[in-house]
Order: sequence, then structure tokens, then C-alpha cells
Amino acid sequence: MSNREWWKEQWLDLINSYHFKKRLERGWKYAREGNVLSIEFEGQKVIAKVKGTESEPYQISLWLDIFSDEDWNYIIEEMSKKVIFSAKLLAGEMPHNIEEVFAIAGKRLFPFSLSDVRAHCSCPDQANPCKHISAVYYLLGDRFGEDPFVLFQLRGRTKKEILTKLRQLRGKIDEEAATVNLTETYTFANYPIPKIQQFWNYDEQLESSLVVIIPPPSSATVLDILGSINITNNGEKTHKSSVAMEAAMEYLRKVYQEVSQQAVTEALNND
Repeated sequence: MSNREWWKEQWLDLINSYHFKKRLERGWKYAREGNVLSIEFEGQKVIAKVKGTESEPYQISLWLDIFSDEDWNYIIEEMSKKVIFSAKLLAGEMPHNIEEVFAIAGKRLFPFSLSDVRAHCSCPDQANPCKHISAVYYLLGDRFGEDPFVLFQLRGRTKKEILTKLRQLRGKIDEEAATVNLTETYTFANYPIPKIQQFWNYDEQLESSLVVIIPPPSSATVLDILGSINITNNGEKTHKSSVAMEAAMEYLRKVYQEVSQQAVTEALNND
């Protein structure tokens, strides 16, 4: 399973945990036959139209309990403290252990059960979920697979809000780290500085069992943390400058990946 699929699978597992399988089967049939006419996200709600037995489609709305501003500020601050979380989210991926951050705040991103998903359908069926709601459940899995930030939106924060706050907090953390490094450099300024040619030399025998070389734990690069390169045409963003920006980012991503792979290969082949 790829990194871009696991949250979709978790959503489908949630649906399949429902006890009344017949309702789910009818919903799956409706979804497969194209009866779901539209799915839109309006604020923190999912609004859908599903074709049923009537001439007019049924109106479905789905929503989750949203988190408070205080909860979200705490959650995003905790995310920013973990570089891998920031890198993956800025790259559009959902970290596998994302629930750890929400658990610290006493919250949960994914619903624990279908009873945590609020739903309403305009059809006369009193059962919840009815087959129309069930059909939307299944297609929502595809939406979550395409964009994990939809889940955040249903909990009260848009993709733009989360990424903007993450970049601000990461920038502050990096700035503080740079200040510490400058302070350390100044503190040791009066000590003898080794010759640059000898800086990386080490004459003692290394214990081979203590040296472990492994590939990086994530495919994310510094580009994922810093965001897109801002390329403009005389200060204005145009289609041409946008194409140039995407081309430059794609090229740099390949360069970073190739350099990383070559570095690991060289290290492993070096006796």
C-alpha cells in the first residue's frame, strides 16, 4: 500500500465495520452504477446529490464534529515540531502516525465509528445510513485518497490554513535554530580553528558495528518544507511563469532525489 492510499483504506475499514451489511451493499451498488450525481464540500460539510426512485435527486449532507480554535492551534504547533510531519503534509501526504498528534490534544482525526459521522438524507427511509448515504460514504473514500486535507476541512481547518500556519511555525523554529548556531559559533570564536583541509580527517579506528548507513526515512526534501519557488513575469504571475515554476520544482525534486540516492550508494560502497 502506498503512502497516498492508507488513509483511504482506513476510511473504507470504518465503513465496512458497520453491522448492517445489506444497507452497505445497496449503497455500494448505487455508487458503482453512478447514482451519486455530485459531491461538494461546503465549509465543514459534505453536500451530495443521489439519484433514487423519485424524479428529483435526494439531498445528502454529512459532517463531523469540528475542533475548537484552541485545539487546532495546539495540534498544528505539535505538527510543526516534527520535521517529518511538516514535510509530508506540505508534500500533500498524510503521515502514518498522524493520530499521535491529535491524541495529545485528546482528539481523533478519523471518526472512531460510523456513529461519529453525522448524516442526513431527504429520502423517506428512516434508517441511517440509508443506501443513498452509504453510496456517498464509498465515494468519499476516493476523495480522501486524492486529497487527505479534506479530512482536516471536515474537522474545521482548510488546507490553506494548515499549510500557512505550518510554514509560519517551521520558519520560526528554523530561525531560532539558526540563532542558536550563530551563538555557538561566536562562543567558540576564540578557540583554535583546525585547518580546513584537516577538518574531516579522523585518524582513529571506527568501530564498524556502530556505523549504520541507511536510506533517508522519507522521500520528502527541503523543497517540500520551503514550498514552491515564486517565479513571476515582471512581478505578475502568468500561465507561462506558473509552467516555469512547475518545471523548475520538478527538476529540483529529481536532483535532490538523485543526489540522496548517490550519496547513500557511495557510502555503502566505501570500505
